[in-house]
Amino acid sequence: MQDGTDPEVPDAPVAIYDPGEVGRHAHNRGDRVVVLISNIVAWLFPLLVVAICAQVILRQLGHNQAWLDDLQWWLYGAAVLIGVAYAVTTDGHVRVDIFYDNFDPARKARIDIFALVWCFLPFIILSWDVTLSYAIASVSANEGSDSPNGLHNLWILKVVLNLSFLLMALAIWSMYIRRLAVLTVPKPGRQLLWAFPSTMFAVNLVVYYAFYLFYLITLPEGESARSISRNPIFGEVELGPWDIKYTIIITFALTLVLIGAALWRDSRRDG
Repeated sequence: MQDGTDPEVPDAPVAIYDPGEVGRHAHNRGDRVVVLISNIVAWLFPLLVVAICAQVILRQLGHNQAWLDDLQWWLYGAAVLIGVAYAVTTDGHVRVDIFYDNFDPARKARIDIFALVWCFLPFIILSWDVTLSYAIASVSANEGSDSPNGLHNLWILKVVLNLSFLLMALAIWSMYIRRLAVLTVPKPGRQLLWAFPSTMFAVNLVVYYAFYLFYLITLPEGESARSISRNPIFGEVELGPWDIKYTIIITFALTLVLIGAALWRDSRRDG
């Protein structure tokens, strides 16, 4: 099993000009997709430099261009968002744990797994869910710049924002599989089990939007979509001192069924 840091592979010189090639022998399809997209998006940075220099020169000549100001943070925002996924795949993020480097590979893998799918991926799933409504509202309103001379079609950037979280999720899951391979054979059942919080968050999204779309399709004519959240399925039930939503209870049950089915399928294949 590889942890992506095989000392026999000459990665050090490669890291100087293309960090995405480091540990390529251990990359899976998800890793390669992230590296490919990131290498393409990286060309936004030279364009950003040109936009900044052009705006500085034009401003000094008295020809300030508002659309160039907008373009700068459009380019920077898109490049940085995609760069997060690239940093995960290449393990290029900054570590502040002074003890990590001295741990054995198995302990490093357990720490990485906890950070990736117990902390980071649930946050990314929530971020995607929150920004989805922003993107949809922006597209519906054909949102543009606040400045008359600015860069319009702002909805493009908000859609990219939402889609970037999907790329981050792919990068996290792909890296998670690689780190899990250090400890065990990363079969589907084990992947879902070891990533229980992320699995449950993903199932919760499916459950919520499945019910939401059902009620949206069957919504009586003339009734507002805002009334959907008042349906009993989106309500809460008292369990001791806690108020728990019905969708969460359904999610928990379905998550256990999904993991159990995946583990059973893995055992059948082994048998």
